[in-house]
Amino acid sequence: MNRIYKFVTVLCLIIFCSISQLTFASNSPVYEQRRTDYIDTCLAHLGVDALPIQAYRNQPLDTANLYYLLAHIPTDGDADFRIVQAVRVLFLTQGTHQYDSVIMSSLNSVKYWINAKDSFHCYWSENHMCMWTSSDWLLHESYGRTADASLRNRLVHYLELKNQFGFYEFNSSVYLPYCLSGLLNLADFSQDAQIKSLATSAAQKLMSEYLIRLTNDKGVFYPTAGRNYYGKYESAYGQNHNNLIWLISGMGDMPGGASHCGAFLATSDLPVDVITNSWVPVMDTTYYNGHPLDSVFTLNAGQDTVDKVIFNWIGGAYFPPQVVYGSAALLTDSSLWDNYLFQPFHSLKGLPLSSYVSLSQELSVISKSSVNMGERLAIFKHNSITLSSIQDFFKGKIGFQQFPCVANVGSTAVFTASGPVQHDWDNRSGDNANYHLPYVEQHRNVALLMYRPEPVPSLLPYHNTDVALHWKTSDFDESLTDSLWYIGRQGTGYVAARMYCIGQIDSLAACHMDQDGSAYVIIVGDSALYGSFQHFKDIVHNSQFSDSRSYDSVAHTSTYFASIHIDTTTISYAWVNDSLSNVGIHDISTNSALHVYPNPAASQVTITLAAGVDAATIQVSDMMGRSIYTYEGLGTQGDHVTIDTHTWPQGMYVISGDSSHGRFTQKLVKE
Repeated sequence: MNRIYKFVTVLCLIIFCSISQLTFASNSPVYEQRRTDYIDTCLAHLGVDALPIQAYRNQPLDTANLYYLLAHIPTDGDADFRIVQAVRVLFLTQGTHQYDSVIMSSLNSVKYWINAKDSFHCYWSENHMCMWTSSDWLLHESYGRTADASLRNRLVHYLELKNQFGFYEFNSSVYLPYCLSGLLNLADFSQDAQIKSLATSAAQKLMSEYLIRLTNDKGVFYPTAGRNYYGKYESAYGQNHNNLIWLISGMGDMPGGASHCGAFLATSDLPVDVITNSWVPVMDTTYYNGHPLDSVFTLNAGQDTVDKVIFNWIGGAYFPPQVVYGSAALLTDSSLWDNYLFQPFHSLKGLPLSSYVSLSQELSVISKSSVNMGERLAIFKHNSITLSSIQDFFKGKIGFQQFPCVANVGSTAVFTASGPVQHDWDNRSGDNANYHLPYVEQHRNVALLMYRPEPVPSLLPYHNTDVALHWKTSDFDESLTDSLWYIGRQGTGYVAARMYCIGQIDSLAACHMDQDGSAYVIIVGDSALYGSFQHFKDIVHNSQFSDSRSYDSVAHTSTYFASIHIDTTTISYAWVNDSLSNVGIHDISTNSALHVYPNPAASQVTITLAAGVDAATIQVSDMMGRSIYTYEGLGTQGDHVTIDTHTWPQGMYVISGDSSHGRFTQKLVKE
């Protein structure tokens, strides 16, 4: 009996251990070995970013690096980048409590959410909100830090949005790693089961759908993106996000030390195999990202007044007409106009809140295109080559940090960008990656890009219409030009880009923009798709491109048409504009009670009120909302006021009238 009992006992233990391993499955041995190798390398090359790894290995922290990290929290405008690291170190050393007091002293020195007159910090945008909110929650949950009443509701809503709709700063090698750091802290340390689960799935989604999906088989990540910097397309390896790619997949160069996000993933127990297994070498797909802007009113209905605005901002919706009133109200009520991120719009400070909607409509060339919601993305990937783009995304309007179309061949990136040409791409504006966005249409491995900038008011600085090609000849094994085509080969990968002109600006392939429209083409391929490089060159040489311009004098529309036929793919598009409405300038709401003539005006304009409307105060404002003329007491029965306009700059103005019947507005064009 004893033998039978022992046998049954051993058998039960084996079964129990097997069930335990199934229930709490670890990552694959291959990943765990990479993680060990990474940690060992980081410990051999200590820096600030390696502090979480020292804590994870139960090693004494490097005092100089720790105090450097903590000293920057009270003084750094981007303190949240440091805070998430300090929080991770704090929780990884909880067993000893050796560093609690010194770390908590620094962490308690700053505020974690919107506070009046804060000109120093950014609590919004997707990655910042994640870092601030996750840190606030964990410190509240485990260390008793006082939190505002909306914190948990805000955090859960944020995580639910990410899981359901994805990330607004999509495919961003700049912002993705920092968003991930906040998610991993929650996934590893939160005691709240719902938050822990939501953060775990959001972190997996972020890495599988917004990083690994567009990574090629060389471990290179050059994507179309909702927010990014030019420097992320200059070096294929050695950057923050490369640490994640290598840890997850083993592709690319092994990092030589810790990066911010690499240290977070290496010290996390997050299930990674599901991310690793999501990578595929070949892909041809189009998918929607996020949700339309108009849906925010329903999605964010459960948030308080401030948080509703902030959830608009994390999706880039600062000043479009649908939400501009709420943005202006928050900026005014909280005195945030002086925040460094809103300094470019400081001239708008102090305007009546009622003026912002009409101003946003008049300035639609810039007010709308910061929004990153509801995009349609196209991806073509074939081993070492990728082509990705945002389809028909705010064409003609001023861009921000968006990269509308990018090709990746091996370890080099090819794309076009509008705005002042700089030989060093890192010297271009980090805020406005494109002075005007192109229309992009991608079919499989071919993309047509058409540029046709909307008129930009003179008060805005974005008037340069040049278009440059990012093409690094030194990256190619072979590179040549064939008329307007740039053609290159790296290994077995091929790429060709058709310029609109032959010429250079600041030694880069670039064109002075034709205001009526110009078109560009990008195609990628490899030896598996086209055989030899010579065959690919022949296909490019035999391609058929055409473009034309026409004007309909009856409909008052001008059309720019472009078409490319290459190999078996044809893409064509007719871009039609209303020539009488100043492309992209939309009428504000008007009322027949206010009559303005002549309009357009040259030297003077006369304003009258309709019968039955009592005395009104008339105000004329320029495109920035600044009052340039006021007249009080305009009445009915033929009363009128005539204004001398001959010294006014050409452009658009808004005339408003306030009376007991309401507010009336009308647009005036000064010729």
